Amino acid sequence: MRWQWSERNVLGIAIALVAVLFAIGWLTREDPSDDPYLHVMGGGFMFNYREAEIFYGFTAQVMRPLASGSIIEATFEDPAGGLPHVVSERVSTMTDRYALRSPPVRNIEPGKPYQVAIKVYDRERKALLWEAERSYESQISDRMMPRKPLTIGPGYHRNPELRSEAPGAAGE
Repeated sequence: MRWQWSERNVLGIAIALVAVLFAIGWLTREDPSDDPYLHVMGGGFMFNYREAEIFYGFTAQVMRPLASGSIIEATFEDPAGGLPHVVSERVSTMTDRYALRSPPVRNIEPGKPYQVAIKVYDRERKALLWEAERSYESQISDRMMPRKPLTIGPGYHRNPELRSEAPGAAGE
């Protein structure tokens, strides 16, 4: 007996094919609950010579859905040996990338790793959802930085406190 195409046979084959494809997809899927909440995209030390400030930080992207109002917290080691600097930011629906940085720091030694603890809390800071640690090191010392800002104001005008220190200034 020869097999014949009928609506019933085509429907049965289509259902079997969909079931096989669904099973393959289910077995090869990546469970988003295995992903970390944040992916740290980069970070390190930033030297702003114009304003005589050094800080360090990182940029992170949200990889798993977080409720609006959740808290990203970073604890930065103080290179001067004081208490760690704690910085936090609330998660918003407006972006999935966040940049957290320390306040200005000093006493940076080149090649020494400085620790950063990153935590994600729920909106009430009651439950810790995720945590990670990173370390960043500078390749140069903060002795290269001026002690006072070189410029002031939005127009980057020369700092008047430095005029008397410039070579060729009056009195030299």
